[in-house]
Amino acid sequence: MSDIAELKCEACQAGAPTVTDAELAELVKQIPDWSVEVREGVMQLERVYKFKNFKLALAFSNKVAELAEEEFHHPSILTEWGKTTITWWTHAIGGLHKNDFIMAAKTDRLL
Repeated sequence: MSDIAELKCEACQAGAPTVTDAELAELVKQIPDWSVEVREGVMQLERVYKFKNFKLALAFSNKVAELAEEEFHHPSILTEWGKTTITWWTHAIGGLHKNDFIMAAKTDRLL
């Protein structure tokens, strides 16, 4: 299996399919530190990154923002003292697309 972080996001529009249960089972294996959360019926990927202080958490948040702009796929970013919570899902389809798993893997590489 290739490294998912090496892949590029593909254009995704409303009506694109969400990942199937079988795809979900395979893709989550490639991002073991992420959890699948369901909020208001929307499946999302989430990970909390811990840092020594706010400045380091903010610097990481900014790296994620730069990555999101490069790939034109944007997460929810919550920056707090000593931690940053990143949540990926595809807004246009109201759930998870392969792009979200690609971005989760790319986010891990920013550390």
